Amino acid sequence: MTPAAVRHRDFGGPGAVHLSGRNRRRRPSSAIRRSADDRRTPDRESPGSADTVQGIAPKGPSTHTSQLVQRPPEQRRGGGARAQGPQPVHEALICVALPALAISRAHGQLTGHGLDGFYRSGRRLLGTCRVRIAGVEPMPVQGRMIGADRARFVGTVRTPADAGPDPAVTVERLRDAEGVERIVVRSSAMQELTLPVEVALGTDLAELAAIAAGAAGPEIPADVHASGLRWSAPRLHAVVTADPAPDDVLASAGLLCWEIRLPPGGSRSIELRVRPELPGRPHAAESATHGRGGAAPPWGEAEAEGDDPRVPALLATALGDLRALLVRDPVHPGDAHLAAGIPWRCGQLAPAEALWAARMALPLGVRLAAGTLRTLARTQIAGPGPDTGRIPGALRHSGAHLPPGCTGVEATLLFPVVLAEARRWGLPEQETEALLPAAERCLEWLRAATGDWVYLADPAPGGPYRCEVQAHAHRAASLGADLLEAYGRPGAEGLREWAAALRRRFREDFWSDDPGGGRPVAARTADGRLIPHLGCAAAHLLDTGLLGTGEYGPGLLDRVQTEQLARLLGGPALDSGWGLRSLGAKEPGHNPFGHRGGAVRVHETAVAVAGLMTAGYEKEATGLLRGVLDASESFGHRLPEMYAGDQRTTGGAPLPHPAACRPAAVAAAGAVQLLTAAAGVRPDVPAGGVTVRPPRSAPLGELRFTGLRVAERPFSVRISRLGLGMVEEAAAGLQLGV
Repeated sequence: MTPAAVRHRDFGGPGAVHLSGRNRRRRPSSAIRRSADDRRTPDRESPGSADTVQGIAPKGPSTHTSQLVQRPPEQRRGGGARAQGPQPVHEALICVALPALAISRAHGQLTGHGLDGFYRSGRRLLGTCRVRIAGVEPMPVQGRMIGADRARFVGTVRTPADAGPDPAVTVERLRDAEGVERIVVRSSAMQELTLPVEVALGTDLAELAAIAAGAAGPEIPADVHASGLRWSAPRLHAVVTADPAPDDVLASAGLLCWEIRLPPGGSRSIELRVRPELPGRPHAAESATHGRGGAAPPWGEAEAEGDDPRVPALLATALGDLRALLVRDPVHPGDAHLAAGIPWRCGQLAPAEALWAARMALPLGVRLAAGTLRTLARTQIAGPGPDTGRIPGALRHSGAHLPPGCTGVEATLLFPVVLAEARRWGLPEQETEALLPAAERCLEWLRAATGDWVYLADPAPGGPYRCEVQAHAHRAASLGADLLEAYGRPGAEGLREWAAALRRRFREDFWSDDPGGGRPVAARTADGRLIPHLGCAAAHLLDTGLLGTGEYGPGLLDRVQTEQLARLLGGPALDSGWGLRSLGAKEPGHNPFGHRGGAVRVHETAVAVAGLMTAGYEKEATGLLRGVLDASESFGHRLPEMYAGDQRTTGGAPLPHPAACRPAAVAAAGAVQLLTAAAGVRPDVPAGGVTVRPPRSAPLGELRFTGLRVAERPFSVRISRLGLGMVEEAAAGLQLGV
């Protein structure tokens, strides 16, 4: 698509076509004209929060790699080049029901600028939807989300009937992600009002990727279609229909007009429906607009209650976001996974994020994990070659001090971990065994990639050897050996021996002593040089994975090093007061907005909280947990993937990252892990038991979860203010321990 500024045309004027639903041919009662600001070409933007690095194609099926939109060449308008930068989305209200989106600012008007619009499968079906009542746009009063897929906007309109400062007319807009907008005009006036209502519509039918990069195309002329308008492009039409039908349609201006009568205290509503049509297959496209189809999500409807009122609000919002991000495999509709985030990363499968989200959501049930594992198993690279068994993934930025790392390496190491832990939570043996060959191939790739050497390079072969990658590899080997042994498969002993050797070497090679007690290093280069920078990646050293009888695997650090790491994670260099910084505040190159250079990343804070609680460092875990809970209030309990890592001050609030995905799968699932970590549920369904070991400090006070899932049955647990756990509901036959 050729980059161009969106053309905005005046409404009416010479050549305008006037059609009347009541056979009237008249101009609208008030002509709406775009302001000078509206005609301004928006800056071209590119998503700044995505992790992937362009120009490096991962091996394996490219259809399953996460990609960042490439920035287009410099464009010129009016003789001068416009600077490019990421589209700010932190103030946007984003309704999500994939593959459908609706994005606008809090005022509710779709302006045709930036990312505004209704989207379906990555195409903007409608970019402009501006409402005017009596010739003026309603004054915005409130815009807020009322669900993951719905938003409500309220404005007021002053009319000559207003005797004082109190407006008599309110306008409410209820917007659904899947393309339905209901406009309700209400009057509190003492006399009947007759008001003209005008809705200006337009679109470019551009790809979301092009819009994000500032390369949206020109606005497309509209045609009259049924009770609304239609825009056409190769292989796609977009249709907007109105109920009731408009009195007038100005096709060349994209304008629908009504004249409504409001009795005292009365109201009138107008419903707009936006849908795609595929040339030659309109009915198939119309049915496809309802992609959710009312299907239940692959997890239980969990609820929380307790002393802290933020807990139920955060859990409910997280569950709504997870449902909104759910994507079903079109070839295997029984298998679902989570899209990485909105708006930048809702297209192709992001393997590492999908697995992390599925793992952190295991307390909700194992169906999401099973679908994600089956989906990724189909992408696994087949042999022969050094990449045999690896799950493909793109490279992603790692901050200022390290070269890009491979998401495929992380996903490959996570695969056997998620399978092993899903089995502990109750994944049926038949399904586990069916996925076991894919897990074995991941483990075989790990052993082949390390060879005679104890460390795993990322990316191979030159490295560097990253701290968190060794933690991922060690966890995969420990849980993978446990899994292989349970099914009598060969290789368990070799994996355990390799993991033990890694522990011995790691404690010396990846630890830097200093007067403050030392720290784990971020990485080692192939020539042995240390990269000492301290960041949240070190939290993965505490995440050892769930083994049998409710125990966790051994850690890469010894007891003294673990205690020192806990102190560092809870210290002011890493704990911002709102969560864990991705790079310590005192490290060179620290940037509070750097997504791997100082920003707070929710899911890695969740990893740290769960690891600290498991290791017994409840004070540090509680500080991080409460920081994220406090931050969630500022974000309406809809946590973004990251936010600025500025130090918390009295009366302050966390600064949003202007280009962070929100909602994001790992943030929503991270909220689930943060909250359920306070319950300390440790299942071992194959052994027929489940243990509840909550932190003694009861960081959230009294707490009760209902609707969790263990052994694919409802599981409810209550935690007292004294840190005592009591199981209230569980599957029959499970042996309970506290």
